[in-house]
Amino acid sequence: MSATSVSHRAQGVGSAVVGVLALQGDFEAHERVLTGLGVGTRQVRVPADLDGLDALVLPGGESTVMTLGVEREGLTAPLRELAAGGLPIFGTCAGMIMLDRDHLGILDVATQRNAFGRQLHSFEASFRLAGVSGGPVHAIFIRAPWVTELGPAVSVLAEVDGHPVAVRQGRVLALSFHPELTGEDRLHRFFLSLAGLLPASAKET
Repeated sequence: MSATSVSHRAQGVGSAVVGVLALQGDFEAHERVLTGLGVGTRQVRVPADLDGLDALVLPGGESTVMTLGVEREGLTAPLRELAAGGLPIFGTCAGMIMLDRDHLGILDVATQRNAFGRQLHSFEASFRLAGVSGGPVHAIFIRAPWVTELGPAVSVLAEVDGHPVAVRQGRVLALSFHPELTGEDRLHRFFLSLAGLLPASAKET
């Protein structure tokens, strides 16, 4: 299978494999959440690591460093091809920036880096996110972006102070915060459900 193939094994079985971009950032925290939900993971550093994946996570980190790493390792074109082929993708914080029009061009949005301020202005907030049950989600914002422009196919799932911080376009989900740091897994469950990959053992009753 080529690096630009989408496996689509799926529909909630334990054989699903979710790639996590591991060039920089908090990729290991995402792996822990996904593993806890019974989903296999694979660290992605080079194009061959994309082979046969059922979904992909672009974690938080430093978007400039991540962009340079993606370009250096020759991942840009394969990532765009996989997205065009329907691969479910989950971007958080810097991962949201990576998905936007000015970077990978996978998500039809424009974003503003460090929109809430620099590291000193990191904060936490609770709010409802459309499609996620169980009450408000608790979110950690660290040098977080927000969405400044939305294409017609993009849905806003949550806002903070009137600014979109969670958006969806088909099976691409992007958040400006860090769901992997809060000690809960509802947003990862939500993404896996969108992707058709949530194991039966992880489904809430």
